[in-house]
Amino acid sequence: MKQKISVVINTLNEERNLPYALRSIHSWADEIVVVDMHSEDRTVEIAKQYGAKVYFHERIAAFDGARQFAIEQASNEWILVLDADEEISPDLAISINSVIQDDQFDVIELPRANLALSGFAPHESGFPEYHNRVFKKDLIMDGYEGKIHTFFQFTPTARITKIAASYPNMCIRHYTNPTVSAFFSKINRYTSVEAVDRYGSNTNNVMLITLLIFLPLKTFLVHYVKRQGYRDGWRGLWLSVIFFIYEVMTIAKIWEIKDNRGHPPTEDEALEQMRKHVKSRSKENV
Repeated sequence: MKQKISVVINTLNEERNLPYALRSIHSWADEIVVVDMHSEDRTVEIAKQYGAKVYFHERIAAFDGARQFAIEQASNEWILVLDADEEISPDLAISINSVIQDDQFDVIELPRANLALSGFAPHESGFPEYHNRVFKKDLIMDGYEGKIHTFFQFTPTARITKIAASYPNMCIRHYTNPTVSAFFSKINRYTSVEAVDRYGSNTNNVMLITLLIFLPLKTFLVHYVKRQGYRDGWRGLWLSVIFFIYEVMTIAKIWEIKDNRGHPPTEDEALEQMRKHVKSRSKENV
């Protein structure tokens, strides 16, 4: 009996990327499920044009948190999780289908190539980067928290295989952060979520200073030296620097949460605090 697969995609204002993602899977996917966070562009219209079943989810900062809901809407046992800015290469699609039909495994690790800043830095990005993107949904363990950059865990009995990578023919093609401006816009959102995840009641100044001294530098060295990002020229350098800044921003936002008694302030709250500071020291208050 033919093994069927559902492809699930979470979206928010993805009219630019979604057509490419859908074209890469619509000819062989048995079901396409798109869960949209109330996009304000043509995302939903495009999804319906490709025959996708469209559902809606509230907007949440940790985008990954909506994945569980998306998977629950799928009707097939096999699931492929795809981001709107990703494409499945034709050769990879053939390999996925072959493994599924053989039915000797329960989870397939797929290689991904992260393209950024108008090109590809294979060393800095750590290609091939593997992700558990194809799996039988009944083997997902409970307790998925939906935190940023986390994914599902599977039962100990799950049989896992890995598809060998080659660029660009055998991988997920991830078109992320095409410009420096786009990259900083994304990391501003991501670091806000990550700061909340990392903050704890035991966070103190010594811990923050230690993190600030060591973590950004460690991150830069991993991307630029350990992964040999220097072999990718200027693109490898700038990506490594941006990931250095990512850690600095996260630590700064952890301090901000600590300074505001355990929660990240809104801009209105921060402005009010600044006005109170001026007022408390102003001659007008004397």
